[in-house]
Amino acid sequence: MSAVEVGSGTAVDAGVGAGSAARPRRRWSTRFLRSELRLIAGRRRNQMGLLVLAAVPIIMAIAVKVSTPGPGEGPNFLSSITSNGLFVPLAALGVEIAMFLPLAMSMLSGDAVAGEANLGTLRYLLTVPVSRTRLLAVKYVSLCIGALWGVTAVALPGAIIGIALFGTGDLTTLSGSQISFAVAVWRVVLVMLYLAAGLAGLAAVGLFISTLTEQPIAASIALLIFTILSWILDSVPQLSWLHPWLIVHEWMSFGDLLRDPIAWANVLRGLFVDGVYAVVFWLAAWARFSSKDITS
Repeated sequence: MSAVEVGSGTAVDAGVGAGSAARPRRRWSTRFLRSELRLIAGRRRNQMGLLVLAAVPIIMAIAVKVSTPGPGEGPNFLSSITSNGLFVPLAALGVEIAMFLPLAMSMLSGDAVAGEANLGTLRYLLTVPVSRTRLLAVKYVSLCIGALWGVTAVALPGAIIGIALFGTGDLTTLSGSQISFAVAVWRVVLVMLYLAAGLAGLAAVGLFISTLTEQPIAASIALLIFTILSWILDSVPQLSWLHPWLIVHEWMSFGDLLRDPIAWANVLRGLFVDGVYAVVFWLAAWARFSSKDITS
C-alpha cells in the first residue's frame, strides 16, 4: 500500500470520526411524554374532572346503601351491588361510559393540538425540534394514558367504597356461577382495560378534530356531539347495518367479561372496531397536521 493510500485512508477515517462526533446518536427518550403527562395532570380542570368521575360511584354506593333497589329495579349491576362490593365500580362504569367518560376524553383531546395552538405554544414545540409525527404520537399516547386514568378514577374509588359498605367474597357472574374474589378482581381489571381501549379509539377521533381548529372548546364540543350522535344512531333499529361500525356499539358488551366462561365474541369485535377508529383517525390527523401551516 502506498503512502498516498495510507494517507487517504487516515483522512477518511478521521473525517468519519469527526462526523460521528459532530452528530451524536439520539437516544430514545420518554421526556416529551412525561412532560405531556405532567401537563395533563397539572391542569386544574382535569383534576376537577377526575374528582367528578370518582364522586359518581361513591354517590351510587351510598344511595344503594340507604335505599336498596328491589328485584328487577335498575340496571343488572346496580341491583347486584348489595351482594358484592365489586359490583359498585361495574355499575358506575356502566353509567359513566355513556356520557361522563366521553366528556372527559373530549376535554383532553380538545387540548391536545388545538389547545397548544390557542396558547401559542405549538410552534415552540415544533422548533425544539420535535417532528410533527412524534408530536402527534406522543399526544395520542398521552390521551390513551388519560383514558386509563379516567377509568381508574371511576373503578378504584368504586371498589373501595363498595367493599367498605357491602363487603366482598365470591362474586356471582352474569351466568349464575360463582368466581373467587381474586378472579373477580381480575375480571374488573379486564373491564377497565376494555373500556379504556374504547375511549382510546374515541381519543383518535378527538385528536383528528383537534388538528382542524385552534379552539379547544370547539374541538371538545365536536367530539362530544360525535359521541352523542353515535349513541343516537345506535338506538335506531332501522340502522342496524351501521351499528357494528359505531364506536359506541360494543362498549356495553363489557358485561360479557363477567360471564363464566367469558363471552369473547362481542368483546373482540369491539376491540377490532376501536382499533380501526384509532388507526384511521390517527392517520387522518397525521395527514392533516403534517401539511398544516402552524401560525401560532
